[in-house]
Amino acid sequence: MKNVMISWLVCVLGLVLLLAWVGSDLLPKDKQPAAEHALIRADFTLQTAGDKTIRARDLRGKYLLVYFGFTHCPDICPTTLLLMSNVINQLGEDAHKIQPVFITVDPERDTPEATAKYAQHFSKGFLGLSGTSEQIHLAADAFKVYYSKVEDKGSALSYVMDHSGFIYLMGTDGSYIAHFAGNVSEAELKKELQRYVQ
Repeated sequence: MKNVMISWLVCVLGLVLLLAWVGSDLLPKDKQPAAEHALIRADFTLQTAGDKTIRARDLRGKYLLVYFGFTHCPDICPTTLLLMSNVINQLGEDAHKIQPVFITVDPERDTPEATAKYAQHFSKGFLGLSGTSEQIHLAADAFKVYYSKVEDKGSALSYVMDHSGFIYLMGTDGSYIAHFAGNVSEAELKKELQRYVQ
């Protein structure tokens, strides 16, 4: 009898776990448990033009579309920033609900003034941020962004920055919603953004 009871309890427990697992897959993407992304957060204290300090909490109330890169990037960074700008412009009246943010991973060359000017080349609404090496490190760590300085003796720039190329969508409270590869199509990114801002 005792063995039967134990077997029954194991079956019930297994059924509960199965339902929880299946149920989570049936939830909308923005309602699913995000334990694997719980550590990704909008948390930074950086500077923009005029050495104005911008903290992540200053941007609460808007969705953030965040990309890490550097102003001397030859192709991937400008292509990705242009993609972000194009998609936000396609949102029409809902565009104001999203704050696009470009954070440099090359504070040695990218001053707050240079970073802000570079970001606004793609859109006047773009916020370009830089800071000290420590501030950039902390910001990248909050988003779990990889970056590394790579010597390039064959270039006049002497080095380039190797970095992950994801676009991050953060909620109005600074929490993680989703991330997209830098080569995501405009149509796909627009569709995903519309799920939240409309």
